[in-house]
Amino acid sequence: MKLSEIISCYVGPKISPEQFIAEHFFLYLAKGTMNGYDGNKHYTLKAGDSCIVRKNRLARYNKLKENNEFEKVVFIFDEPFLKDFQKKHAVIYHQYKSKGAFVKLKKSNLINSFLLSLEPYYNNEGKISKSFADLKREELLLILLQLHPEMSDVLFDFGIPGRIDLEEFMQKNYKFNVSVERFAFLTGRSISAFKRDFKQIFNEAPNRWLIKRRLQEARFLIEQKQKPSDIYIDLGFEDLSHFSFAFKKEFGVSPSQL
Repeated sequence: MKLSEIISCYVGPKISPEQFIAEHFFLYLAKGTMNGYDGNKHYTLKAGDSCIVRKNRLARYNKLKENNEFEKVVFIFDEPFLKDFQKKHAVIYHQYKSKGAFVKLKKSNLINSFLLSLEPYYNNEGKISKSFADLKREELLLILLQLHPEMSDVLFDFGIPGRIDLEEFMQKNYKFNVSVERFAFLTGRSISAFKRDFKQIFNEAPNRWLIKRRLQEARFLIEQKQKPSDIYIDLGFEDLSHFSFAFKKEFGVSPSQL
């Protein structure tokens, strides 16, 4: 078996489909290309690349198939698993600081050999047998910490986001399709405190402000000759029909009429 022949595999608890990373995870791309964005920086992963995607970050990504194929390996490092790992192994911190949601890993024969070793554990659905899943997660984490000791500062930080400037954060991240509860959490507030502070700053309820702000940006982009079908996802809308309906309701014309 070659690395290019690896099939998609997902190990660990399910994660939310929204544009918020609730748990750390390891990602290896076997086929295709993935483009990611975390509000600060754009990232590109190509076949053969791997990275750690960090928890408590906003992030969105799109997948581009290669020869109509896209294959990836994902291992979730959720907090209960990491705390159990910490009880069994000495974890050394290195005062590593990084704000990016995606931390690209250097290529290594250790990672390659680990990925190839997964083949006997796949079942017919392309999943790792549950009885071996945690053992393989532990093995992978030991490898990653050997290759990147500084990742201990990322993976074993169990703190939650502190209180930050709400206006600056929202103006920077309004395009991400996440719930108000997530925005409250990421700005270090309870939902009631978030709504109160939001009203004082923007003089509007969060959900209403988010829609208006996204639509204002949409109108600007369409007037710059961009197609509605090319922008609605990046502006936090789940489908084109919902975007078109909201746009017409706000401006009195459909996006195509502009």
